[in-house]
Amino acid sequence: MEQNNLKETLLRISGVNPRKCMKCGKCSGTCPSYDEMEYHPHEFVSMVENGETEKLMASPSLYRCLTCFACVERCPRGVQPAKLIEAVRLAVIRQQGMNHLKPDQLPDMLDEDMPQQALVSAMRKFAK
Repeated sequence: MEQNNLKETLLRISGVNPRKCMKCGKCSGTCPSYDEMEYHPHEFVSMVENGETEKLMASPSLYRCLTCFACVERCPRGVQPAKLIEAVRLAVIRQQGMNHLKPDQLPDMLDEDMPQQALVSAMRKFAK
């Protein structure tokens, strides 16, 4: 898929307007996965805006996002970086026809302290 088409697809899927971002970094500052990520929420927004989507699609940071929406709550401009990250994940699944996790891997990852939201979020990422 051509870069411009991919960018437009991501923006359409997410409903995010990355031009509203003023690069304040508040979204990244509140991210609980910050230390685990190669690219942080504000960088995702900037990279999509600049058409650097291939780097994002290949990055393990894509799967470090907890989809907790802390970045969405913290953004003073309503940019919603988590929605953009989810759109990139979906694009990877659609283009490559694969998922990051396989359903049979989940039982090994379960423990009593895992929040239900993590399970629901993981299951949403599986293609049907």
